[in-house]
Amino acid sequence: MDLVLRDARVVDGTGGPSYRADVAVSGGRIAAVHRAGAGGPRPDARRVLDASGLALAPGFIDMHAHSDLALLRDPDHSAKAAQGVTLEVLGQDGLSYAPVDEGTLVEVRTQITGWNGGGPGDDRVTFDWRTVGGYLDRLDTAFAGAGYDGEGIAVNAAYLVPQGTVRMHAMGWEDRTPTPAELDHMRRLVAEGLAEGAVGLSSGLTYTPGMYASDAELTDLCRVVASYGGYYCPHHRSYGAGALEAYEEMVALSREAGCALHLAHATMNFGVNEGRAGDLLALLDGALAAGADISLDSYPYTPGATTLVAMLPSWAAEGGPEALLARLTDPATAVRIRTGLEVTGSDGCHGVPIDWETIEISGTANPDLASYVGRTVAASAAARGEEPWTTAVRLLTEDRLGTSILQHVGHEENVRAIMRHRVHTGGSDGILQGAKPHPRAYGTFPHYLGHYVRELGLLSLEECVAHLTSRPAARLRLPDRGLVREGYRADLVLFDPDTVASGATFDAPRTLPTGIPYVLVDGRLTVEDGRRTQVLAGRSVRRTPYRGR
Repeated sequence: MDLVLRDARVVDGTGGPSYRADVAVSGGRIAAVHRAGAGGPRPDARRVLDASGLALAPGFIDMHAHSDLALLRDPDHSAKAAQGVTLEVLGQDGLSYAPVDEGTLVEVRTQITGWNGGGPGDDRVTFDWRTVGGYLDRLDTAFAGAGYDGEGIAVNAAYLVPQGTVRMHAMGWEDRTPTPAELDHMRRLVAEGLAEGAVGLSSGLTYTPGMYASDAELTDLCRVVASYGGYYCPHHRSYGAGALEAYEEMVALSREAGCALHLAHATMNFGVNEGRAGDLLALLDGALAAGADISLDSYPYTPGATTLVAMLPSWAAEGGPEALLARLTDPATAVRIRTGLEVTGSDGCHGVPIDWETIEISGTANPDLASYVGRTVAASAAARGEEPWTTAVRLLTEDRLGTSILQHVGHEENVRAIMRHRVHTGGSDGILQGAKPHPRAYGTFPHYLGHYVRELGLLSLEECVAHLTSRPAARLRLPDRGLVREGYRADLVLFDPDTVASGATFDAPRTLPTGIPYVLVDGRLTVEDGRRTQVLAGRSVRRTPYRGR
């Protein structure tokens, strides 16, 4: 054996009672689970690690991550590794970097600079792929020859084909119905991405150009996804006014397509949805009772995070980033954008008129704008003696759409109700870009374990671990991950249930957690004694071949 974790409290991911055991690891897999009192010889190995006083769980799976470029430029990646995350799902919200052609790559890099960096002029990553398979291959060899212990990435990564990028590739930024040829092109791109290893399809239906798609168009693409055994992961059309109707739309669409559904960062935000989590859960329970295959993820915080440009009306972005920037500098068009944002409630802001007091700047691509970070748009405007709209336009134009934000619009009672549901999984939605990102990027998983399990008792430890491990593994159709079980991949985390906590706060969002001394990826210690090692054992995790229901 390579390693034995001696006398651990095994929280195995099933949700059942924990137990004491020695767990042996060999060749990247769990070779033996020897329960206390089982009799017979205890396993031995070249190295024995005393795990008494620690809980041993499967590695946590982040079902909604924005580490698409971070994994390629940061071999340490302690933001996730230190949390016990051993697998992230990328390609979220319908926008990522594959599949692309030359023009699409330039535009998507500009559009989501606020999420990932990587905008034009940012040369920290070499964009030497164009297909989904090429991107996954790049993850597998991200740091080859760089002198680390391994050539891959810090943690494993799966990928969703991004529907907005696919639409951009096939028909640009036009708000119209695709031609039959364009729809065939989109179907082909989705099928190719799934054949190359993607686990499903994502959408960002409050982000352009993906939001221009009709339900019929999305249903056609989801039928392709279903044929490969993947799942559909929509950021649906509203999390504010019309949120429940937007959830209903996705449930109906997935039923029509015969496709599994995973609801991204499933929240009920803004004042119109205070106390309405029960309405969402009743909808899900009804669909599940009728045989639907549905799951969801959420983060254990109230504010959201996105980009400032995402707040604008969708019509303003038609034609792409340069067309949007031109509209912001045209006085008549800018008035129209402002009215949609501040008066009627834009589709980008979930149908709710924007409250500039809730919009906190978390990062800028232009270092000359760094003084805005950590302040709301309203506060910055007051300090300058101008209207918030004027401040917002300055940020959008001078930062070339690269400004990231926190949006303080959530409700704690909704967060708590949703995380207790039986199909809930954990997803950080962690944006790592910016000087002051949301603390969920560095703290989601220990925050579940420390605050909601130990401090509040909202979930038992065993139940919470199941939410973060076996449930997401089942959604991803991973036959050998998500449980502490013989033969399974040795992606494991050892933590102290009495001390585990998120160190990240809104004031100090990049603080690492406490109480997680050991993390293994593929049987190798990526965190040891609370410190990140030089091991790069992570790789792309590709869709398991599907043989039908």
